[in-house]
Amino acid sequence: VVRQHHERLDGSGYPDGLKGDALLLEARILAVADVVDAMTSHRPYRPAHTLDAALGEIERGRGTLYDASVVDACFRVLGGGARATPEGDTP
Repeated sequence: VVRQHHERLDGSGYPDGLKGDALLLEARILAVADVVDAMTSHRPYRPAHTLDAALGEIERGRGTLYDASVVDACFRVLGGGARATPEGDTP
């Protein structure tokens, strides 16, 4: 799971360039959690971003970088269930 948490659904991640069903569900969950945590945490080279900014980032990657069902679950937990749903897309 830890090895795969920087992999992305479209294969653009690392270290192995895995994509789609090759990624463990647990790694897909950890990937989204890691992005939210990294963005909302202060770093020596930048201040923390807001939770809204982090949620916007994972929403932009929904279905391409991040598993859509994991992003939707994240919004239900952290975003109060609100997610801008693209037309014709069911959360």
